[in-house]
Amino acid sequence: MSATYPFTNFNFSVEINRGGDGTPLANAAFAECDGLEMNMEVKTIREGGGNDRQIRLNGPVAYGQLTLKRGMTEGFDLWRWFRDSVADPRLRANAEVVLLAADGATVRARFVLSRCVPIKLKAPALNAKDGQVAVEELQVAYETLSLKELDA
Repeated sequence: MSATYPFTNFNFSVEINRGGDGTPLANAAFAECDGLEMNMEVKTIREGGGNDRQIRLNGPVAYGQLTLKRGMTEGFDLWRWFRDSVADPRLRANAEVVLLAADGATVRARFVLSRCVPIKLKAPALNAKDGQVAVEELQVAYETLSLKELDA
């Protein structure tokens, strides 16, 4: 029996595809990705006379907001996506967050986000005294989150 090792979190890619052309939206790699989450609200029911237990029922599912950070480059595709989403509120994109092995090529898992819309785009903080990379931040709301199972 072989040992099972946990995945590492430093090798990942984010693929955002807007519209029907299937062309990737973002031309740069993201340094941080957070917000892949879903929560189920639980409904509690008490049965008359049954004081020793509660009945728990599944409620609606709520999804998080994806936060992406990257060094700002000459590719202003995220800014155009936000601008276009303001102009056409029906505009949606699909995205996949791909978890890679340490070799940077082997796909370990794919998180699939559907009907994404940008909800916050933050320009980098600017400071003439620092020599740090200018980091832009994008927050994306999504309607569903699923894990695409890979064939072993």
